[in-house]
Amino acid sequence: MYKIAVMPGDGTGPEVVSEGLKVLEKVSKIYGFKYETVSFDCGGERYLKTGKTITDEEIERLKTFDAIYLGAIGHPDVKPGILEQGILLKTRFALDQYINLRPVRLYNDSFCPLKDKKESDIDFVVVRENSEGLYKGMGEFQAKNTKDEVALQISYNTRKGVERCIRYAFEYARKRNKKKTLTLCGKTNVLTYAWDLWQRTFNEVAREYSDIKTDYAHVDATTMWFVKNPEWFDVIVTDNMFGDIITDLGAMIQGGMGIAAGGNINPQGVSMFEPIGGSAPKYTGKNVINPLAAICALSMLLDVLGEEKAAASVENAVIKIVKTKLKSLAAGKMGYSTTEVGDLVAANLVEKEHVFE
Repeated sequence: MYKIAVMPGDGTGPEVVSEGLKVLEKVSKIYGFKYETVSFDCGGERYLKTGKTITDEEIERLKTFDAIYLGAIGHPDVKPGILEQGILLKTRFALDQYINLRPVRLYNDSFCPLKDKKESDIDFVVVRENSEGLYKGMGEFQAKNTKDEVALQISYNTRKGVERCIRYAFEYARKRNKKKTLTLCGKTNVLTYAWDLWQRTFNEVAREYSDIKTDYAHVDATTMWFVKNPEWFDVIVTDNMFGDIITDLGAMIQGGMGIAAGGNINPQGVSMFEPIGGSAPKYTGKNVINPLAAICALSMLLDVLGEEKAAASVENAVIKIVKTKLKSLAAGKMGYSTTEVGDLVAANLVEKEHVFE
């Protein structure tokens, strides 16, 4: 019996989560596992009414679950940063979800904005450090609101934090077993303190993984090669801020935010899974948003729980309808409504005896 915390969140979050739960209900019956869900009302609407983001008591409750399924956080009437820091970052840090995992895979080359790129050319994973760096929130103002004002934002990196992220990336490259290549993405020529630590740690850990090829790319070059030669990449490991930036570009080359899913992973604890496209408030209630990113996030959730065959069945159903049914991955242009796309995925889940015979 898996206990899954559900945080539908803001905007279109509840709509896409509903479709993911529809798929979860179907796939659980096919693969014979049980689960229960508990909803957490954390988001912009509650904040506007009560001034609360996520409480310490709710964080403690979340620690008792097997996984968290998140819709989206972000409300147009709430100042940017309040919900992100008060809910997303607080949850990630409190639950020590130190890995942000972002698969970037093209399911249908007709939805790729890059010229002459095939589905096999875009199939890599970004492992982003998720608990340190610039997002730690450390810094200060000096002489604020004067002409001599200085704003300091500190990139906080520890050997322990960097090493555990890098080690996870090496293990992931080994488990993935494709090109078995790990690329360190950084900025060693300018950020000479943080990235000296990253490079030294990367080189030291690499000695333990002789079966994994390693290379390095500056972050600006990485963005260029994502567009020019995405087929070069297998697994990429990077820090919090660079990972945040390059994964959005990765989403675009895989077809857009409608298909992009991510996991906030604590390998020894509770992990949280989400579509990365945000709450998209302009589409709220219109039944036009693409739920596939949320459904792919569900596939990642199942995989981390150990239901690998169920996870593969969900992803295979997504691939099938992306290849054969949808006119576009963009909201309002799919040729189907949000709920119809969820129905299509659920209908295309294949019975296990036919998938793994």
